[in-house]
Amino acid sequence: MRALVKTAKGMGLCEVREVPEPAVGENDVLIDVRACGICGTDIHIYHDEFPYWPPVILGHEFSGLIAAVGKNVTGWKVGERVVGEPHTLACGTCHLCRTGNRQICVDKRSPGWGIDGAFASRMRFPESALLHRIPDSLLFEAAALVEPLANVVTDVVLTRAVMIGDIVAVAGPGPIGIMAALVAKEAGAASVIIFGTNDDEELRLSLCRSLPAIDHVVNIQKGDLVRLVADVTGGRGVDVFIEASGAAPALQTGAQIVRKLGTVTAIGLTGKAKVEFPYDMFMMKSVRYLFNISTKYDSWDRSIRLLASGLIPFERLITHRGPIDRWQEFFDALLARKALKGMFLF
Repeated sequence: MRALVKTAKGMGLCEVREVPEPAVGENDVLIDVRACGICGTDIHIYHDEFPYWPPVILGHEFSGLIAAVGKNVTGWKVGERVVGEPHTLACGTCHLCRTGNRQICVDKRSPGWGIDGAFASRMRFPESALLHRIPDSLLFEAAALVEPLANVVTDVVLTRAVMIGDIVAVAGPGPIGIMAALVAKEAGAASVIIFGTNDDEELRLSLCRSLPAIDHVVNIQKGDLVRLVADVTGGRGVDVFIEASGAAPALQTGAQIVRKLGTVTAIGLTGKAKVEFPYDMFMMKSVRYLFNISTKYDSWDRSIRLLASGLIPFERLITHRGPIDRWQEFFDALLARKALKGMFLF
């Protein structure tokens, strides 16, 4: 089968290769991949900015059909439509795993960077307990957004970051930022602001302006975000700042606009070892700063239901669809902010 492989450590070094179909062990399921989204993590791996163990097939935002099950697998059968959490190979016995935090187990090796992933027509999934069924009404390409949406639900909802009546600002109008804005409104936010830069204007901010759930859209290189926040909040500052851009300057902006005793929840990765951080500004405001990586179990079924409800306009978020042979085109478009979400279809 053909797969998109990160072949070695270093910048770039990705190619489509012929690889053997994965064998199915006693505790595995084999999944026919139907759709797999390109994540910011895949781009970070391409740039050698995220841990990975090459050669490895990239991709972890997948949906598909169970094609085979190992003899020890119970509760799953061939033909079921599924998505899967990427927390594979977690040890199951450490303090983190035993307290329900296997997503940050030191032994975790997720598909797409630690073990072979879903940028291929078939993938072996070694942890059947991590599977979730998806309804027949949910298109496979929509279901491939469950994993990134589950990150948003974990960071915005399960952390209790957003409360009813909050005024929320989101940095970064990419797919994660847009979904964060929509989820924040669904969670009870009274007003949602999203902001970006000139690079976001043509595609991303334009889409945001068309979404009724987003109340204010700001290009910070053309508009005065600080003044807008002051007007909307009566000078107090936003209750919640969601950092979904991974851009260090957004931290400075967030420190300016969040209110005293407000909340900051971080979703975006910078891809850098260090960034400038406005520590004292946040300290003087006594903010609650929430860091999180990956997803919680409870966020997955919630995300499936949100997608099935039509809350997320997946057909507009996915701007590039096609086979893995177009990977360079899609990666380049994402890097140039000429795409929102790239999706490989199989």
